[in-house]
Parts: sequence; structure tokens; C-alpha cells
Amino acid sequence: MSKNLVIVESPAKAKTIEKFLGKDFKVVSSNGHIADLPSKELGINIDNNYEPKYIVNSDKKDIVRKLKKESKTAEMVWLASDEDREGEAIAWHLYELLGLNKSNTKRIVFREITKNAVLNSIENPREINESLVDAQQARRVLDRLVGYKISPVLWRKVKGGLSAGRVQSVALRLIADKEKEIESFNPEKSFKITAEFFTD
Repeated sequence: MSKNLVIVESPAKAKTIEKFLGKDFKVVSSNGHIADLPSKELGINIDNNYEPKYIVNSDKKDIVRKLKKESKTAEMVWLASDEDREGEAIAWHLYELLGLNKSNTKRIVFREITKNAVLNSIENPREINESLVDAQQARRVLDRLVGYKISPVLWRKVKGGLSAGRVQSVALRLIADKEKEIESFNPEKSFKITAEFFTD
């Protein structure tokens, strides 16, 4: 049993961080997101304020089981996923799915994998940033609503295998508009004048 359990996103970081922290710390990885919207349905309750319905994917069930077991025996759990909206959502999902509580859970972030940065993060923990979690959820819900609803229309009306997305659809529209502008351009004669001026 380790006194401290640190959960990072990437398994590649785990061993290095564990060396920095010493024998009282065990560092394990979530291997990225542990929960997502289901792949075979919309997974969003539109009638209930667009609430997402998260599930643990089958390839993550063993990881979640191991993390639950480890977290139950630790005196303190440190959520050390990346410092961005995806990392914050991972920390939030870990907190929720592992049944953690505030009294023995800390959120830590570091921008580099150095001993100094890691130790400094342990000395300066913070709360899970709910605004970043909300931002990630909004992005994920929008991606799902656009992609899940529009892609099947493209398959029926245009061609199978095409996809639509919140960002890619707008980008493709801008490219198509620019291409039309180039095709409709009428070249006109123009002149260039070069002059040299001399003074006395």
C-alpha cells in the first residue's frame, strides 16, 4: 500500500515522476480519457439541458477497476492529468468514477517533467477547475451533435464514408468559397510603372 497515489494521463510519464517523488508515492496512468459518450447512440439528453451520458469504454474497464482498487488503499490521491480542458475533464471523470472525496484528493498540474516542477505541484495543489471541465463538455457535446446528426445525411445524400464536424465543415466551406472566388476571377490588363528621379 502506498501512502500517495498519483494518477497521470500517460504511462510514459509515470516511471519518471515516480522516481522524482520517492517511495511514499505510487504513480499510475489512466491512459488518457477513461469515459466518453457511447459510440452507438447520441449519448446526450437533449430534453435535460443537453446533459451528456458518459460511459466507461470496454477498453478502459480494467484500468478503472485497477485505479479504484489502488485509490481505496491510498491515504491521498493526486490527480495529475494535463493542464488543459481535456486533462481537467480526465481529472473530473477520475474523481467521479473512482468515488473520490475532497478530503483525500488533490489536483496537481505541472508544465514540464522535471523534479522541481513535480515537487512544486505537490506543494501547491488546487481544486478541479469546473470551468475547464464545462468547456471540454461543451466541445464534446457540440462535436457529437454536429457529427452524429449530419454525417448520416452526407452518407445518404452525397457519398458513404464522408464525415461532418464542428470545425472541419466550416473549414471546408471556407476553402470551397475561396476556390469559387479563384475560378470566377477575370484577369484584367494591368500596368507597372518604374521611375527614377534625379535631383540637383
